[in-house]
Amino acid sequence: MPIIGFNLNKLLVEKNKPVERGITVNNNLEIKDIVKAAVEFGGKAEEVLRFDFEFSAEYNPEIGKILIAGDVLYIDKEKEIKRILEEWKKTKIVEPELFSRIMNNILVKCNIKALNMALEVNLPPHLTMPLIVQGEKTEGKEREGKAAYIG
Repeated sequence: MPIIGFNLNKLLVEKNKPVERGITVNNNLEIKDIVKAAVEFGGKAEEVLRFDFEFSAEYNPEIGKILIAGDVLYIDKEKEIKRILEEWKKTKIVEPELFSRIMNNILVKCNIKALNMALEVNLPPHLTMPLIVQGEKTEGKEREGKAAYIG
């Protein structure tokens, strides 16, 4: 069943000191809770699951951080909603297929938002970006430049 909503509730970016060489960035994404919610479709209330999440990128040593909190709304059959919620309450685990769909949806949106937030305060990207690097010389000829991941 589909993801029907994505909401941001908290956006925080702070830079505590200038960026220096040798920094590390620790990224984390966590589902904080799963609860039932009601969403209205054409005058009819439908039960959905709300996945509350928190995404963070910490720039070390204590250079800055990005924090994004929000929720994803997921709709399914009533029986499935009940089963997923019961499993969460017992084990704090979500079945792998659903877990990957929810987490990937969050990651795509939060990574884009975090990149923009980092640029606003002059922090480097929190993930490895593709860069153009000059090719090596081979037998008197120089190879064309090509995209590569440097990190």
